[in-house]
Amino acid sequence: MKLPALLLALATLAPLASAADNVKLTKLTDRVRVEIGGQLFTEYVFGDGASRPYCYPILAADGTPLSRDFPMKDTPGEETDHPHHRALMFAHGDANGIDFWNEGKVGGPLPKGRTVSLGLVEATSGDVGTLRTGNRWFSPEGKPIASDDTILRFHADKNGRYLDYEVIIRALLDTPLVMGDSKEGTMSIRVAQWMTLPHKYQGQAVPGTGHLLTSTGVRDADVWGKRADWCDYFAPHNGKTYGVAIFDHPENLRHPTWWMARDYGLFNANPFGQHEFEPEKKLPKNAGEYTIPAGGSLVLRYRFYFHEGDPEAAQVAARYADYAAGR
Repeated sequence: MKLPALLLALATLAPLASAADNVKLTKLTDRVRVEIGGQLFTEYVFGDGASRPYCYPILAADGTPLSRDFPMKDTPGEETDHPHHRALMFAHGDANGIDFWNEGKVGGPLPKGRTVSLGLVEATSGDVGTLRTGNRWFSPEGKPIASDDTILRFHADKNGRYLDYEVIIRALLDTPLVMGDSKEGTMSIRVAQWMTLPHKYQGQAVPGTGHLLTSTGVRDADVWGKRADWCDYFAPHNGKTYGVAIFDHPENLRHPTWWMARDYGLFNANPFGQHEFEPEKKLPKNAGEYTIPAGGSLVLRYRFYFHEGDPEAAQVAARYADYAAGR
């Protein structure tokens, strides 16, 4: 083949080769499908009638599910507690006295609100897939409580898959927004059943091979209520180890955040629950609340790192350093 023809052929093939690693976002009626390298990563579900938008499923690069199926799907042998734990979501248990975490009759006495999508602003494919959307927070009576702008960025490299989750919480123009001191929330994922630690379900002991580890070296059940830059939930499965790490952005409110991590699979970063997380300090019940002034806003940023291997093998600390440095 002559040189010009060869160069033309290579130029034609090159985009096809690189496109396999791109992130593709596809808008559907009630969700956005996210694929990486032609394989499903997750779907951002915003219009199925649930009490809030959420991401489900969460799949590793080899297709292994990393999030619980319930309540979106019934899977034999899977625990069905806490039906409001919808895979990966952002929600809080007390915003101006309204509970946006629990649903229906579940949880405490606060009235249960709804987070309703205002529609998609952007869904862009590329090396990094970007999804921009907005939500309005309503009381049970339909009264607006607050709103948010949400930006999700999806990407991957040789180490694993990533989801960068940014929420700009906005108070109403004429009313402050008090994010109450509550352990219920906030940036959350309910991990797959096989990833859990030993725990109890309906009064029965359930074996588990999972582990928790924070950036400060705290492990397993001791992680609950502790503060750290990052936390990793990991376990072996079918001969391999998988993990879900959450990174707290260094500019977030009250960084390093508290971790609301449970042995049965709930895994949250929560900057508001100080009174409940630090009972030994005998703080007032509103110690962790934060008031966004009328017309004001609060920005919270997190990165989910879905990886293979334990925290050391996956270089979770190094990946957090990348995130903290803006990479």
